[in-house]
Amino acid sequence: MIREFEPHPLLTNRHAMTVAAAFWLRRFALPAAEGRLFEVEPGSRLLGKCHWQAGKRRDAPVLVIVHGLEGSSDSNYMLGVAEKAFAAGFHVVRMNQRNCGGTEGLTPTLYNSGMSGDYRAVLEELAGRDGFEEIFFAGYSMGGNLVTKMAGEFGEAVPGQLRGVCGVCPAIDLAASADALERRENYFYERHFVSALMSRYARKARLFPERYARDGFGSVRTVREFDDKITAPAFGYRDAREYYEAASAKGVLANTRVPLLLIAAQDDPFVPYAAFSAANLTQNPRIEFVAPEHGGHCGFISRHGGAERFWAEARIVEFCKQRTKEIKKAVAG
Repeated sequence: MIREFEPHPLLTNRHAMTVAAAFWLRRFALPAAEGRLFEVEPGSRLLGKCHWQAGKRRDAPVLVIVHGLEGSSDSNYMLGVAEKAFAAGFHVVRMNQRNCGGTEGLTPTLYNSGMSGDYRAVLEELAGRDGFEEIFFAGYSMGGNLVTKMAGEFGEAVPGQLRGVCGVCPAIDLAASADALERRENYFYERHFVSALMSRYARKARLFPERYARDGFGSVRTVREFDDKITAPAFGYRDAREYYEAASAKGVLANTRVPLLLIAAQDDPFVPYAAFSAANLTQNPRIEFVAPEHGGHCGFISRHGGAERFWAEARIVEFCKQRTKEIKKAVAG
């Protein structure tokens, strides 16, 4: 049973919670990471930062973590989950999505919210080449959409090594999130995302000038405009609307047959709670849906200190630990 979230008393405002989570000063106790390249399709590789338990034991579970829009493997929440999971005996792989974390040269493509196939490839490599038997995925925001979409796409054909998936504030309805970002109260979030996306695109155009034009698409002021003018054409979609419909996890969540923990905040400023209500998550016994009243976007800073301060991180590790216990019990019995 997931324990109730009690927000920090100074952070019950959704914007305060969201911003505080991004700027909270933290120190992490993690061993040095081993960089690893995962080939996810011909010519495209992802960089993972791996923390292996001693001996890289095959019988220890693995947690793969995926960041959100314009984040990286070094985002605070990525390091926070990694620290807690490693202390609990998990191997941990902090993934960079395509082009993130300074990896623009590892793929000729851009990245988008529908590239769940990248994480199927990571899963297959960890299960096949490495021989790991218990693999979990956790994703935040855009990364949450990617890993939950992967879980739903497997349907009944879930690989035996995939033991559980977690999504924190997953953007399962991309159109609804794009709409929410355009509200006046979210101006600074949208400005931050658009500025970062355009800067990344400029770096990409310098690396691959034969593939990406530096201009010709006019001004870009919103995430929807970026997706309409740049993301959608780059991946063969007619426009942002078609891209959002194809890339959103909402269409496949009902097919999920792997244990799935979804954490959302009812006051998230740009992942609307209504998207989860519309998805009828309670109809699927494999999905555990937890939606505190407060939490902002990927915040969930608790009134309690220590390991409980960042509540969602602790819940991810708790969920994965519980699944490993159930597996051991089933094998023993």
